[in-house]
Amino acid sequence: MSARPTAPYAALGPDLVLDAVEAAGFATDGRLLALPSYENRVYQVGLDGAAPLVVKFYRPARWSDAAIAEEHAFALELAAAELPVVAPLVLRGVTLLQHAGFRYALYPRRGGRAPELESREHLAWMGRLLARLHGIGARAGFTARGALDAQTFIRDAAHGAIGSGLLPAHVIEPYRTRCAALATLVEARFAAIAPRRIRLHGDCHAGNVLWTDGGPHFVDLDDARMGPAVQDLWMLAPSAAALDALLEGYGEFADFNPAEHALIEPLRVMRQVHWAGWVATRWHDPAFPHAFAHVGEPRWWEQHLRDLGEAQAQLQDA
Repeated sequence: MSARPTAPYAALGPDLVLDAVEAAGFATDGRLLALPSYENRVYQVGLDGAAPLVVKFYRPARWSDAAIAEEHAFALELAAAELPVVAPLVLRGVTLLQHAGFRYALYPRRGGRAPELESREHLAWMGRLLARLHGIGARAGFTARGALDAQTFIRDAAHGAIGSGLLPAHVIEPYRTRCAALATLVEARFAAIAPRRIRLHGDCHAGNVLWTDGGPHFVDLDDARMGPAVQDLWMLAPSAAALDALLEGYGEFADFNPAEHALIEPLRVMRQVHWAGWVATRWHDPAFPHAFAHVGEPRWWEQHLRDLGEAQAQLQDA
C-alpha cells in the first residue's frame, strides 16, 4: 500500500459528540456512552430533563447523502406502517445532520435483549414482522443504495482485501482466482432463480433485533439494499427447523418463493467474502485491528481460502 489512510474518526472526541447533539437543539447533561458499532460510531447521550438519545455518526465516504436519505425514508415508511423499527428523528424537516465535517442522525433510545432464536414462537413472530416489512419494501425500490450482488459482495470485496496488504503473498493469486470463480457461480445461481428484488433490512441477524416484553423491534438499517426476501430470513435461522418456523409466520402475511431456498448458500458465501473485504479495507481504523486481530494473521487468510474452496465445490456440485 502507498499512503496510509487517516483514521476516519480521529477527530470525533466526546466534546464534538456533545456539541453535535446540542447543535441539533437538545440540551445535554454531559453523560456519554459509546455503543457497540464498528462501521459507524454510535453513542447514547444524556439530556437535561428528558430521556437519552442515540446519535449515529456515519463513516465518511461510505454512503452518499442520497443513499442515507433512502435508508432514513425507508425506516420512516416502516415506522408509519406501525412496524417496530427505530427510525431517525426528523428535525426541522431533515434527518441527516452535519457538524464539524461529520454526518450524523439522532434516534430515540430503545432498549431490549437478544431474541430467543431457539423459540418457535419467537421465530414465527419474527417471520410475521419480516413479511410485513417486505410488503412495504416491495412498494418501491432503492436507487442510490445498490443491491446484493456478486459484483459488490465478491468481486469488489476481494479487490479491496487484496489491495489492503493483509493477505500473505502466497494467498493473493489463489484468492483472486477463487473469488472470480465464486462470483460467476453465484451469478449463475441468481440468474437461474431470477428472484424478485425488494428493499430489505439487509443485515437481519440476531444482533440487529432487540426484544422487550412487548415483542421485537428492528434496529440498524445501515445495510439496507435491494435483494431477495430470503436474505432477511436465513441469518435468523440457525437450523432448518428454525427456518421452517420463520417461514410459518412469514406465510401468514406474504407468499414466499420456495425457489429462494437455493440462494441461501450463495448469499452465505457472499457474506463471507464481503466480511473479509470489509475488515481488510477498514484496517486503518484502530477499532478493527483491535477487534479482529486474527484477520491480520496469515493463517486466517489461509483458512478463509480453504473455506471458500469448500463453498465453491458445494456450489459446483449443486
